[in-house]
Amino acid sequence: MVAAGLLVLSLFTLALGKPLSQSAERLVVRSQVDVPRGFSYVGKASAEKTLNLRIALVQNNATGLETALYDVSDPKSENYGHHLSKAEVEAMVAPSAETVQKVKAWLGKNNITAQTISPAGDWLSIDVPVSKANALLNADFNEYTYDKTNTTVIRTLAYSIPETLKNDLAFVYPSVHFIPPIQKNTPAFEVVDVPRASKRSRSKRAGVPASCDKQITPQCLQALYNIPTTPASAQGNSLAVSGFGGEIANKGDLSEFLAALRPDAPDGTFNAVSVDNGITDGDGTTEASLDIQYTVGLATNVPTTFVSVGNQNQDGDLSGFLDIINFLLAQDQPPLVLTTSFGFNELAFINEPDLAVNLCNAYGQLGARGTSVLFASGDGGVSGPQASDACDGQQFEPTFPSGCPFLTSVGSTQGINPEVAASFSSGGFSNIFARPAYQDDAVAAYLDKLGNTNAGLFQTQGRAFPDVSTQGVQFIVDIGGQGQGVSGTSASSPTFASVVALLNDQLLNAGKSPLGFLNPLIYSSGSAAAFNDITEGSNPGCGTDGFPAVEGWDPVTGFGTPDFNKLLALVTGSATGVSAPAGNATASATGNAAATSAASGKKHHHGGKNN
Repeated sequence: MVAAGLLVLSLFTLALGKPLSQSAERLVVRSQVDVPRGFSYVGKASAEKTLNLRIALVQNNATGLETALYDVSDPKSENYGHHLSKAEVEAMVAPSAETVQKVKAWLGKNNITAQTISPAGDWLSIDVPVSKANALLNADFNEYTYDKTNTTVIRTLAYSIPETLKNDLAFVYPSVHFIPPIQKNTPAFEVVDVPRASKRSRSKRAGVPASCDKQITPQCLQALYNIPTTPASAQGNSLAVSGFGGEIANKGDLSEFLAALRPDAPDGTFNAVSVDNGITDGDGTTEASLDIQYTVGLATNVPTTFVSVGNQNQDGDLSGFLDIINFLLAQDQPPLVLTTSFGFNELAFINEPDLAVNLCNAYGQLGARGTSVLFASGDGGVSGPQASDACDGQQFEPTFPSGCPFLTSVGSTQGINPEVAASFSSGGFSNIFARPAYQDDAVAAYLDKLGNTNAGLFQTQGRAFPDVSTQGVQFIVDIGGQGQGVSGTSASSPTFASVVALLNDQLLNAGKSPLGFLNPLIYSSGSAAAFNDITEGSNPGCGTDGFPAVEGWDPVTGFGTPDFNKLLALVTGSATGVSAPAGNATASATGNAAATSAASGKKHHHGGKNN
């Protein structure tokens, strides 16, 4: 689905230029040049140790799905807003019957039975001892540790599959994949007093309480961005917040927060569901509390669900990132908005980009069904998810999944007079994903302004991020009755998600379809006027000043911060009616037509290999 750009294609070419393994019937499909940065070799893995390996099968028509995604997401398309059904999406990404038969037959010859672990059947899972994995894949699985956490993983630096399966089996995971744990995008917090909703002095920015220059509350964001306080009322509206690694929000904390800062809407609540044995209640943690308090606290009365992803992951080092998407894709009605405040350093995927491409395509599946997928861009400026000096004197390090072109990446700002870029706001250019066409004009204009600044430190043809931004510094949250001031792009993503959810409420009440994948609209002609352009600040890192914010789009704040009223005028002018019930589970007749026309696309295999 993703055209992953020059890097992925060149890696594929280089891999094919490598010598074949000892067996003439095998094709070397994956290899690492060396143990990646941050990992250390420990020793041989026990032959009896059981490995849970996942097999990604080649999807039947990923190119057609990409075509359909843009068709239903581009305001200029006659099919705009006519999202695909669950069955239509699955038909495009499901592997062919022949592919399934060939891969299962290969496994069967080795006395291995596979389980299907994705709704469309494009992922299989097998449990095998290290000795059998080595024999099956012509591999050498060993133990390695991730130095920062002393976590042990079992990986191989190379493996191979029968050449007869090269068009059927995309990759085996985790094998040569060395992925550090996901990182929360919350850099710091401090204990503060929880203020009360105030009618005190206002700043020069009309209607904004002066206190908002020092700490952010729902009242601040409503005033800054014209976010309505009127409760949402549309049937079928929904918003989901993802949480990982034991994060959970507490309903008592939320009630205290709303009583103090949204006394006009004190009854807001949320549901919690579990994926991979995630916890659904307990004492509130910082990240989850921030996300829930600034979705429930802003998207007034929009049904909100916290999806708690535990540690019993089916997707290995992805820490539940693929599991949660498969969980949502399996639903007849996935949420209309999904916000996530966690991410990775893209560097972890650079030698094996197919895994990132596969996950990115999963976000595209949600988008095609009408879900707006949003991610915090990260808190390390140009040095990755968190500030680091490891890249000093080297190329900038973009974050993932923000480099995926099928989601909306959200950066951060601070201050009100003026509102400027937050220095931690991650942004830049992907080294895996090529720049999508919808970005061409905006990014080309920025590169012209940038000139030779940072020349050679980033991939000018890569997908650029973030797309938009909101405030991200000193958000007041309530945890166990104690106030905390929290900063990070993890404050910004739920804020923008709430704006999208309230826009959807207006659209659904008018009989229109939800927004779905946002970026073709955000980058469309005239849309920039619906944002507050941020022209001051930068995102330093890697021993540089990073990228500067300028007039128009920039890789620090995107197009800037939202103006709800202007965005509402924009989307109601672009939105189309649907003949199906409101929501994103059922495609209209024109949606079916879009899927049918896209189905003529050729079978697509992302052959991103590594050198």
